[in-house]
Amino acid sequence: MKNLLTLNPVLKGIDPCAYDEILSCANARTVKYKKDSVIFTVGTKTNEFGILISGTVHIENIDVWGNRVILHSIQSGNIFAETYALCNAPMTVYVTAVENSEVLFIDINALLSEKNREKAWYTKILHNMLILSANKNLAWSDRVFCTSSKSIRTRVMNYLSSQAIKCSSMDIIIPFNRQQMADYLNVERSALSKELGKMQKDGILTFNKNKFRLLKTE
Repeated sequence: MKNLLTLNPVLKGIDPCAYDEILSCANARTVKYKKDSVIFTVGTKTNEFGILISGTVHIENIDVWGNRVILHSIQSGNIFAETYALCNAPMTVYVTAVENSEVLFIDINALLSEKNREKAWYTKILHNMLILSANKNLAWSDRVFCTSSKSIRTRVMNYLSSQAIKCSSMDIIIPFNRQQMADYLNVERSALSKELGKMQKDGILTFNKNKFRLLKTE
């Protein structure tokens, strides 16, 4: 677990020798979830945020008719629910394990308690969480940009282009299957599949499941 924690943005730049102390101060606990388990539901209040040890977690909005929109995909080593825990605000989203997953929960009130202010790691954690919050805001902005167009093709191109820029490659692997990609872009799966077929025919891209290659056009 320590190797994974070293990669976690909350603990960036902190001596791994301090991890045991941090976990103890934060009342850390681990929970395993089976595929499709709901970790948090809308309206839940929590003082804990999660560090994903293994698996994949989706942040989702589900309306009263059961329509699902994927807002964010959390991969191993990353965190979720930190804003709700820090602000003590009710969850406005669902958090779901989309495969068997293990989560390390951190009590943010215990972690940032007055008694820990003199700890060598305290200020660094505050700094890391500020940076993390800013990066999360950018991620939300990226999704708004991807879904702002009425055109499915433009939504797809905006999303895949942003992923290509992030990984500095025209060959990309996205963290979604086709239904999840449709939920993220807020379009019908059949319409998305049809448009992807047209885009491949038009020489814009090629794809196989969740692997895409973007092609330069004249």
